Amino acid sequence: MLFVHGTGVREASYAASLAAVRDGLDRIRPGMEVRGCFWGREQGASMALGGDSVPGYRQSRGGTREDDAEIAVWDVLYADPWYELRLLGLQPPAVSGMSRGVPPSRRFLDQVTGYVPAPEVLASFEERGLADDLAEALRAVVRAPELRDAAATADANAFEHRRAVARAVVALTWARASERGVELSGSVRDALLAALGADLRSEGRSLKGRAAQVGMLAADRLLRSRRGAWGDVGLPFIGDILRYQARGQGIRDQIRRTIENTPGDAVTVIAHSLGGVACVDLMVLDPVDRVDQLITVGSQAPYFYEIGALVSLEHPQALPGHFPGKWLNVYDERDPLSYQAAKVFPGRAVDRRVDNRQPLVRAHTSYWSNPQLWDEVGTWLS
Repeated sequence: MLFVHGTGVREASYAASLAAVRDGLDRIRPGMEVRGCFWGREQGASMALGGDSVPGYRQSRGGTREDDAEIAVWDVLYADPWYELRLLGLQPPAVSGMSRGVPPSRRFLDQVTGYVPAPEVLASFEERGLADDLAEALRAVVRAPELRDAAATADANAFEHRRAVARAVVALTWARASERGVELSGSVRDALLAALGADLRSEGRSLKGRAAQVGMLAADRLLRSRRGAWGDVGLPFIGDILRYQARGQGIRDQIRRTIENTPGDAVTVIAHSLGGVACVDLMVLDPVDRVDQLITVGSQAPYFYEIGALVSLEHPQALPGHFPGKWLNVYDERDPLSYQAAKVFPGRAVDRRVDNRQPLVRAHTSYWSNPQLWDEVGTWLS
């Protein structure tokens, strides 16, 4: 099962939604693996000029709490350790020539797949009872298709690629330890990452990579410090929809790559809100053969189609034959952003109504905690 989030979602809310989806599915299908596709950080809306287009915007920022961008990224990595590697795989291939006769992608991949932790690194994990967790995390990263996709875009130095590998290993180690009831503080996590990251790079490369990391974090904090309350709350929700309509290919590419890297012979996609619109567009525009079922929840895709705003399809065009043969669309009449699909796409979609028992916009964000939703999904999957 692949979960695709909707409009306005950022790190903390994505992690909470993914956890709720996993809990709900575990009740109806114990053992089903659930992956997530988090597109909000890279593909979501943000103010490139810090709000210069909004009259009085800068004066409205008083009292807004600055988020720690670094901690927010860890929130995503705990839920989806492959997140940064997947994003690197979506970058254009680096044009950097050959390195000692070996392409940079092959050199990076060989170094990672052949990596053996130094004794001092292994000791830092062992003293916290995490040696077995580290070994399993390293094996998982080496097997991951996301690693190979990322390797294809590595340059001769591969600073960000090694950093992403180290963070994925630490996130996986944390996840395994957490399953055993072992909790790690942020300072312990950072110490383990520093040891592992330094071992994956030479000291000089480590310092350069760290400088780049600190520079990116400083730039992110500067941008955040210029946002007011409206930008932190209203902009992502409305802006993501507008940005998708203008430049939605990036979101669709990220969903496609995540589907390709999701294990199993067949993938069921469950998508909320704007994520459902993006999935419908993706699966109309191109065959995505591994997806056998699509579940949209609180989606605007039927409405966009009816008013001529769906990117991929215009009325009276019909869904193409390669579109998934099973489409469940869940809506709540109190949710102003959910719509019916069965009458709009007769014979191709099945509607199910649920009642989240929440007013207006809150109804749009309350599906995952509603047992009625999971009853409908369980019946559908059966």
